[in-house]
Amino acid sequence: MFTFLRRRMFTSLIPLVIVLFGVFFMARLTGDPTNLYLPVSATPDQRAEFAAAHGLDKPIWQQMFDYLSGVIHLDFGESLKTGQEAAGMALKAFPATLQLAFVTLLLSILGSVIIGCWAAYRPNSIADRFSSLLSMTAASVPDFWFAITGIWIFAVVAGWLPTSGTGGVLSWVLPIATLMIRPLGVLTQVVRGAMVSALSAPYVKVARSKGAGDLRVVTHHALRNAAAPALTVAGDLAVGLINGAVVVEAIFGWPGIGKLMIDSILQRDFAVLQAAVLLTAVSIFILNIVIDAGLALLDPRVRDKATV
Repeated sequence: MFTFLRRRMFTSLIPLVIVLFGVFFMARLTGDPTNLYLPVSATPDQRAEFAAAHGLDKPIWQQMFDYLSGVIHLDFGESLKTGQEAAGMALKAFPATLQLAFVTLLLSILGSVIIGCWAAYRPNSIADRFSSLLSMTAASVPDFWFAITGIWIFAVVAGWLPTSGTGGVLSWVLPIATLMIRPLGVLTQVVRGAMVSALSAPYVKVARSKGAGDLRVVTHHALRNAAAPALTVAGDLAVGLINGAVVVEAIFGWPGIGKLMIDSILQRDFAVLQAAVLLTAVSIFILNIVIDAGLALLDPRVRDKATV
């Protein structure tokens, strides 16, 4: 088990290192901060003073060395916009994104298990076909279109929900629904396919011959064996939820890491952008390790094959 996790951690570190260097160069492609923070009438001396104060006058290799040294010491510098520590701003915004992603993933898993098991129990029935149609439709709907349509119908026309912000339970409805629609559709199809195969397996027939009821057969026998592919897909979707929160948070004004990234790009706030992207990358790295560990526990063949 530990050998399997050690190998997975090593292979996952490679993309993390790529992100480490990539965010440094990509941030500087957004433009020169002096053009944004100083007026057009600023003199060359004022521009030089601003650049020197924020280390922008140094050669690019020196800026990279300072950046890597700061990453090692968990010091990303200060925000050009607010003067606050960039790491502190990212850590303050990240819990809002995690809460949104966690609730969305939890509801998606619960909904997909219920609908997928219900559809797989009677394949090719009206219920199965109806759930397949809905799941495929949900998996195909663009999140930004769903968000804008939801705001127009439920916030502008009906007035039932707020258009943005975090002021109460109702403000969670549209952001969660927007993030949830695609994972729910994809997971429902995966659970349904895995459950159809599991329910036709010999061990299920043996369990039924011993008098096991339908509920026990589905929950205790078939669902556990069908959980491995669903867990793998759920892990990929969880990563997508953290990344996809950028669009949702920008549309609904959700004060999370995604909105912080958008704001830092527009404001050319290099330190905040670097801290936000690296924090997101590290969280995805940890999430992938946790998912691999869970998959290995559910299916010993995974870790046995990886350690050969």
